[in-house]
Amino acid sequence: MNYEAVIGLEIHAQLLTKSKIFCGCSTKFGSAPNSNICPVCTGQPGVLPVLNKKVIEFAIKTGLALKGQIAKHSIFARKNYFYPDLPKNYQISQYELPLVTGGHLDIAVNGKTRHVGITRVHLEEDAGKLVHKGAAGLKGSTSSLVDFNRTGVPLMEIVTEPDIRSPEEAKIFVSELRNLLVYLGVCDGNMEEGSLRCDANVSIRPVGQKELGTKTEVKNMNSFKAVQKALESEIKRQTEMIQAGERIVQETRLFDDTTGTTTPMRSKEEAHDYRYFPEPDLVPVEVDRKWIDNIEKTISELPAAKRSRFMKEFGLPELDATILTDDKALADFFEECNKLYKNAKNLSNWIIGDLTAYMKTKKVGIKDINLTFSQFAEMLDMVDKGTISRTSAKSSLTKMLDEGKSIHDIVSESGLTQISDEVKIRLIVLEVIQKNRPQVVQYKSGKTTLAAFFVGQVMKETKGRANPEVVNRIVVEELNKA
Repeated sequence: MNYEAVIGLEIHAQLLTKSKIFCGCSTKFGSAPNSNICPVCTGQPGVLPVLNKKVIEFAIKTGLALKGQIAKHSIFARKNYFYPDLPKNYQISQYELPLVTGGHLDIAVNGKTRHVGITRVHLEEDAGKLVHKGAAGLKGSTSSLVDFNRTGVPLMEIVTEPDIRSPEEAKIFVSELRNLLVYLGVCDGNMEEGSLRCDANVSIRPVGQKELGTKTEVKNMNSFKAVQKALESEIKRQTEMIQAGERIVQETRLFDDTTGTTTPMRSKEEAHDYRYFPEPDLVPVEVDRKWIDNIEKTISELPAAKRSRFMKEFGLPELDATILTDDKALADFFEECNKLYKNAKNLSNWIIGDLTAYMKTKKVGIKDINLTFSQFAEMLDMVDKGTISRTSAKSSLTKMLDEGKSIHDIVSESGLTQISDEVKIRLIVLEVIQKNRPQVVQYKSGKTTLAAFFVGQVMKETKGRANPEVVNRIVVEELNKA
C-alpha cells in the first residue's frame, strides 16, 4: 500500500523589537546569562505586564503579507504548564482570539505552485533556556542551569493548515516564509540563534484516504536541511510501524541531527492540558481600520514579486532571480550595481559565483564585506572593455574585498592590465609554438583539441594578462600556418 504524508508546521519567529513583549528588558542575543531580566519577565509577585505596541504592528504586517484576516478584537490568555525555564509557571499567549486568522503562502515545488493555507498567526512570550552541563544536551548531563534572558522575548507563531505533502515542500515553505519575514523587517530569520524555530505535526495515511492518521510532533529542527531530514526520518518510521501492524502513538519527538532520527520526548498535550483562561492583567487588543491601513503602507516589495520583476525587468533566468531574491540584502546590492553596470546577466553571474563564493569562505553576508557598488561595477566595466582579463579580475576582487583598495590601484600596483596588442601576442604565440614542436605535429595530424594547450601556455607566459579571445584566434591562425 502507498502512503502519503500530511504535514502542518508551527513556526515561531522572534520579533525584531529592542525590548521584550511585556517589559522594557533588552532582547539582545548573546548577553551574559540572566543579565536582561527584571521582576516582570521573571514573574515576581505584584508586577504587571505592559504590552509592547510594536509587537502588535509586526504581527499585523505579517498577517497582511500572508493575506490573512486581521482581528478587530483579540485577547491574550494564560497557558499553564510547569517547567524550570518558565518562572511564572504559565506563558502569556493567544488562544481563542488570535490577532490573525486565515491567509496563505504559495511556494514553487518542481516547477509547480503549491498553495499552503495559514490557520492563524498569534503572539506569545518566549520561555527561558536550559543550559545542560557535562553534555551537548539533556542526555548524559550532570546538571542544568537556567538562563532567563530569553524569557519574555516576543514570539509570533505562524500555524499552517495540514496542506504540506512532503519533507521537500516543508523545507521550501520554511525557507519562503523566512524570506518573507526578513523582507518585512519583523524577524532576522537566524535559525542558528533560535530567532526562527520550526515544529512539525506529521502523520501518514493511505493515498486517497481523507481521514487523517495519528500525528506526532517533531521538534528541534534548527535549519532548513534539518526540517527535511527530520520529516523524512519520521515518515519512514511511521510507515514501517504501520506496515508491521504497530500503532502510532500521539507524542512529541526530538530530532537528533547526528543520527538523523527522531526519539520520544513526551506524550502530546491537548489544549485542555494547558488550562487556558483569559489573561486578567492585560486589556483586549483593539485594532481599527486606520491602524491597519497605516501599517499596510509600510510593506515594500515582497520576495515573490521581486523575483518575478527581476525575471521580467532584467531578463534573468528563474534560478538567478531566485538566488538573488532569497537574500534581500543581496537583491538590493544587485539593483544598486545595475544602476551603474547595465549587463544584468553578467552582473548576476559574478554576484552568484565569485562574490558569493568569497562570502561563504569568510562566513559573512553582503552587508559585512568591504565593497561598494561603484567599485564592483567599475571592475566589471574594465573586464568588458578589455582593460583587465577575467582571470585578473577574479584575483583583484579578492584583494578589493580583503584590503579595501580600488580596482585601479590594484591594477596599477600589480601590473594586471590586459594585453590586447595583437603584435605582442603573436610574438608570444610564435615563441610557444617553437618550444612545443611535438604538439604542433600532433595538431597538424588532426588532434585539433591541442589548440587549448597552446592557449594555456600563452596565458602562462603572460601571467593571465593576454586577451583570451585574441589569443585563441591567433593560436589557431599560426598553428594552421606552421
